[in-house]
Amino acid sequence: MTVRQKFIIAAFVVPVVTFGLGTYFSWVNWLFIIIVPLLIVGFYDYFQQGHSIKRLYPVVGHMRYLFESIQKEIQQYFVETDLSGRPVSREFRALVYQRAKGALDTRPLGTIFEVNDDGYEWINHSLAPLDIVKEDPRVLFGSKDCTKPYSCSAFNISAMSYGALSKNAIMALNKGAQEGGFAHNTGEGGLTQYHLKHKGDLIWQVGTGYFGCRDQGGNFDDELFKEKSRLDSVKMIEIKLSQGAKPGHGGILPAAKLTKEISEIRGVPMGKDVVSPAAHSTFSTPKGLLEFVKRLRDLSGGKPVGFKLCIGNKSEFLGICKAMIETGIKPDFITVDGGEGGTGAAPIEMTNSVGTPLRDGLIFVNSALFGAGVRDEIKIIASGKVFSAFHLLRLIALGADTVNSARGMMFALGCIHSRSCNTDECPTGIATQDPYRNAALVVNKKSTRVANFHRATVANLCELLAAAGLEHMEDLQPEHIQRRVHGTVVKSYAQLYPHINDDSLLNEDTVPADWVDDWNKAHSEQW
Repeated sequence: MTVRQKFIIAAFVVPVVTFGLGTYFSWVNWLFIIIVPLLIVGFYDYFQQGHSIKRLYPVVGHMRYLFESIQKEIQQYFVETDLSGRPVSREFRALVYQRAKGALDTRPLGTIFEVNDDGYEWINHSLAPLDIVKEDPRVLFGSKDCTKPYSCSAFNISAMSYGALSKNAIMALNKGAQEGGFAHNTGEGGLTQYHLKHKGDLIWQVGTGYFGCRDQGGNFDDELFKEKSRLDSVKMIEIKLSQGAKPGHGGILPAAKLTKEISEIRGVPMGKDVVSPAAHSTFSTPKGLLEFVKRLRDLSGGKPVGFKLCIGNKSEFLGICKAMIETGIKPDFITVDGGEGGTGAAPIEMTNSVGTPLRDGLIFVNSALFGAGVRDEIKIIASGKVFSAFHLLRLIALGADTVNSARGMMFALGCIHSRSCNTDECPTGIATQDPYRNAALVVNKKSTRVANFHRATVANLCELLAAAGLEHMEDLQPEHIQRRVHGTVVKSYAQLYPHINDDSLLNEDTVPADWVDDWNKAHSEQW
C-alpha cells in the first residue's frame, strides 16, 4: 500500500473512530465525518507533486483514476459489441463457453458478420455432401526414424506452462485431454506432477531455459531429459525456438507468480522475474538444431521430436531446410506460431509489432518444405487463435496437419477475458498462483468442459468437411476457402496464396524469382 493510500484511509478512519464510539450522532457529527476527511484529502492532493490532475482538481480528480481502474470491465460489459471485442470477440468467447458447458450453441436469424465486407471468408459447400463418417480424425506423427509414432487428434492444447497457469488449471487441461483423447502441450515451464497426475497425452516442450532438464548451471542435462522423456504420458517432444507473442525474447514468468514450488521445479531463484534466454545454448546453427532433434529422439527412445517457431527472417528458416537436405536429419513436426500469439506476459512492442502473423508464416513454411522436397516426412502444427471449427478448417486448408489452441482452451476452463494474466490476480483461478483463487477452479468440473469443447469443435470440423463433399482432412485444399478481397472481387486461398512447385528449391534454375534472395542468403552453418 502506498503512502498516499494510507493517508486517504487514515483521513476517513480517524473521524469515524473518534465520533463513532458514542451511541448518538447529531448532524454535526455526521457533517464532521463527511467534510473533514474530504478536506484532508483535498489538502493532501493540493500539495502532492505526483499527479497534476489531483493538484488542479483536489478530491474530484480521484474519479478519473477510479474510472480508469475499471475501464476494462466497463468496456467488456457495457461498450463492446458481439464482434468488436479484442483480442477475442464476445461471439467466439460465447461459442466456447456454450460448447464447453454442453449448452445450446446454435444462432437464430442469421449471421451477425457482414458478408459483403472486405475480408469475409467462407467455405464452399457441395451439392453432393457426404454423410459424416468420422468424428475423431487422427494424424500419425513420426518419421521413419521414430520407433514410437503418435496418433494425434486434429485439435489439441497449445503450450501453457505451470507457473503461467495454476496447478488446478494444468490438471484440468490434462484431465480434459485424457477424457477427450487429445494432446496437451506442457509449455516451456517443465514437466510437473500436475501434468502427469491424470495421465493425459503430453507434448513436452523444451525451451531455452531447459526447465526440468537442466543442470545447476542452466545447461541441458541429457540424463534428466532421458528419464522424463521416456515416461508413458510423454508422446512427443517440442523444442521451442520462439513463440508468437514475443519472438526473439525469452519466456517471462513475473516474480509475482513465482512460488517456492515453481522455483524448485525450474531451478531458479525466488524474488525475480524468470526470463528465459532468448536463444538456446546447446546449439547455434541450423545444423546444430537438427543434431539436437536427433539427440532428443535418441534419448527419448524414438519418440517424435520437432520444433516450434514464429517466422522472422525467411532466410533463417530456409537455412534449416538446407540443413535438412545436407544432413538427412529431419524433425518429425514443425509448430508454426503467429506474431499475434497470446501469452501471460510480454513487452508491448514485442506483442504488437514483432513476428510474422500465423497465416503468412504457415503458408511460407508449408511452401518451403514442399520446395525443399521434405514435406512428406514432416507434419505441420499451426498454433493460433482457434475458437471454432471454421478457424480450424482455414489453417488446415493452408497446410496445417493439426492445430493447437491456448486461449480457446482457457475459455473452456472459464477465462473471462479480464486480461490480468500478468498480475497474479486472475479472477477465475486459471492464470494465478494465489491459493485462494486457485482453489476456486474445480478440476473435475473444468476438465469435462475442456473435453466438451474439443469434442464439439472436432465434430463441427467433420460436419464442415462433409458439407464440402470431402471425406478426409487431407482432401481440404486452399481452393475450398473463399475470401472477399474488395467489393465484388472474391478469390480462393489458392489464388491469394500461390504454391511453389514441389522440389523447386533443389535446383537453382527452378527457384521462384521472389524466393531467390532469401534462398541465396540461407546457410546451414549459420542463422
